[in-house]
Amino acid sequence: MPGTFEPLPGGGASVALDDVEISIIRSLAVQLLELIGPGPAEDTPADPLAELFAEGPSEPPSDPVLKRLFPDAYRDPETPGNPQEAAEQRAHSAEFRRYTENDLRAGKRENALAVIHSLNALTPGEGGLAELELTPAESQRWLGALNDLRLAIGSRLEITDEDDADDFYRLPDEDPRKPMVMAYLWLGGLQETLVSTLMP
Repeated sequence: MPGTFEPLPGGGASVALDDVEISIIRSLAVQLLELIGPGPAEDTPADPLAELFAEGPSEPPSDPVLKRLFPDAYRDPETPGNPQEAAEQRAHSAEFRRYTENDLRAGKRENALAVIHSLNALTPGEGGLAELELTPAESQRWLGALNDLRLAIGSRLEITDEDDADDFYRLPDEDPRKPMVMAYLWLGGLQETLVSTLMP
């Protein structure tokens, strides 16, 4: 899957994608949406003031992928033996989460939806490839979604840093993790080339 983003004159980025690549990214974005969960119900009255002060969850998610996507703002101290400091950090994390997680979820949801909508608008061109062209704002949305997808896949693969990913290059083809690893590495390449198009 050699598709890489190229800068567009005047800003933005483009990449040629085939049907398989489009299907993979769309499927992953839909799964990410399902994992993040729905937004406010459609019948909820639109009250910007109420939304501003709406409280989110105070406890971290139980799903390891969601924990990676919505980490604690304050981590427990790494040195044991200080339960008071640990309790204070948990309280600060809960407070921070209560007032930020709803907005974080909405942003991640919007990024994933932007990816799906832009893929749905594509039409195959010559050689079965579709040319995806993104504005600078759309590029930022794609960048956020690609990052979230890699975090989600990396969490499922138990990758804690990029050095862990090196071991996956040597996985045999029959390893059941191989397709997920290939998606992780390919999305990393897309993410890296998209970042390069946004550099001044």
